[in-house]
Amino acid sequence: MTGTGTTRPDRTERGTLDKAAAENFPVAPFFLPRNWRDDLMAVYGFARLVDDIGDGDLAPGGADARLLGVSPAESEDRLVMLDAFEADFRRVFDAAGPGPRHPLLRRLRPTVRRRALTPEPFLGLIGANRQDQLVTRYETYDDLVAYCELSANPVGRLVLAVTGTSTPERVRLSDAICTALQIVEHLQDVAEDLGRDRIYLPAEDMKRFHVQEADLAAKTGGASVRALVAYEAQRASDLLNEGAPLVGSVHGRLRLLLAGFVAGGRAAIHAIAATEYDVLPGPPKPGKLRLLREVGVTLRGEG
Repeated sequence: MTGTGTTRPDRTERGTLDKAAAENFPVAPFFLPRNWRDDLMAVYGFARLVDDIGDGDLAPGGADARLLGVSPAESEDRLVMLDAFEADFRRVFDAAGPGPRHPLLRRLRPTVRRRALTPEPFLGLIGANRQDQLVTRYETYDDLVAYCELSANPVGRLVLAVTGTSTPERVRLSDAICTALQIVEHLQDVAEDLGRDRIYLPAEDMKRFHVQEADLAAKTGGASVRALVAYEAQRASDLLNEGAPLVGSVHGRLRLLLAGFVAGGRAAIHAIAATEYDVLPGPPKPGKLRLLREVGVTLRGEG
């Protein structure tokens, strides 16, 4: 992307950007102004790529590693990849330098300039993925919320910054929504996360509901696991309700976009509840009709 328009994404970019369609919430829907869509997709590309690095989802020695200057041998070390990614990201803000090497970061550079974005939210997302390599269990709910402050809340803050609507109160409401969406995603992905040796269910809550780590490795969830998931889903629902006034604080197409974020979380919680909170067989996904219904409820302020 250039400062005045967009370029056709190459194969490396496309493989990352195409993942937007699988998210619980709309990333850059068609009804937004083209310049907003372009900038939101640039932000999404950054967020998706850093998550792919942190999750080990990139091919060792593949195109992304080569673009970041990491050797095939070192590319299997996620912390090395994250360090290289951060170094390339910092070139986005180096006005005198040649610019970043990775095409997704080159795409981000004009967005940063056009929207006067700061490095902090992006560095938070990198920090969250570093933390994922070092911390695989969370003792308390507060510990998990602190992680979400790095892994999720920066995304909402960037959406507000891109759309020029950031205020302290909107940031507070956005943080509640983003933390809720992260918790919902963790509930959908309990089995997948366990396969990565990560558990995002607070240990104190697992003890309260008499859930052992071995219980999470079962093909289906027992009564204790389901009760725990229901408890955490209610927490996420409460956070969504707390943040929902953000939708009514803006107007026009941005209001519809933010309603989509809240609705995506609510629809995902409904999908989890529809399985009787048995998330272990695989991530429950909401249908489009349910999502549209939740959008309507959110826009009417009924949630």
